[in-house]
Amino acid sequence: MPGSGFGISRKSLNLNIKGLLTDLDGTLFVGDDPVPGAREAIQTIEQAGIRIRYVTNTTRRPRRLVAAHLRSLGFDLEDREIFTPARAAASLIAGRSCFALVDDTLLEDLEGAQLTGERPEYVLVGDLGGGFTYERLDAAFRHLMDGAELVALQKNRYWQTPDGLSLDAGPFVAALEYASGKTATVVGKPEPGFFGLALREMGLEASEAAMIGDDPESDVAGAQRAGLAGIQVRTGKWRPGGDDGQADLVLDSFADLPRALGL
Repeated sequence: MPGSGFGISRKSLNLNIKGLLTDLDGTLFVGDDPVPGAREAIQTIEQAGIRIRYVTNTTRRPRRLVAAHLRSLGFDLEDREIFTPARAAASLIAGRSCFALVDDTLLEDLEGAQLTGERPEYVLVGDLGGGFTYERLDAAFRHLMDGAELVALQKNRYWQTPDGLSLDAGPFVAALEYASGKTATVVGKPEPGFFGLALREMGLEASEAAMIGDDPESDVAGAQRAGLAGIQVRTGKWRPGGDDGQADLVLDSFADLPRALGL
């Protein structure tokens, strides 16, 4: 129950995991505030020899800045431990032309993609926030009608900000799908391929790892479809009455994870 300091297990969870994928915003921190006890929990998990990858659907910051933000909050990690949808997109689009609806700072993570506004082969959509103007969306729509394929870095409906819930990229991807009649290829969470690529970097099988996050759709259910255990935390975008019934383990916060794993 909320406030218990531990949580409840709804299924048989493998407590001998070798790897952990953890969400960031809403799980390890909210805005500029670390979740109480999360930094200490990370240290305990690493000392136990469990490999960690920090996975995020953020499409507003390159991996370099995501890692720098975590370090500024007191988390000790290297850039290479951050795993983002932009990495998956770069592999998919490599060597081909692309019209990118992404923040300019993210372009450094799209190495190999040929960025253009003239008859691109792909339209790539991330989270632009206030940059989702009619003009930019209309340009993307016209490229799609001219034959470009639609790729979405992620399709989250909303995300947690310090001021409350805000629209994420998903609603704008859905608008382009509806207008063009095309279905987006999604490369971020909750796609199984996203989790699979992160696991390959770690040298682990899905049965040897767990995913922990605040989003029951992108984090928990997505990981479970890829064969990982899914752990729900009651922080970030989680709301009372939300659907956490399918999670393998439900915790009040990330700080409770070491004890849940018997560490």
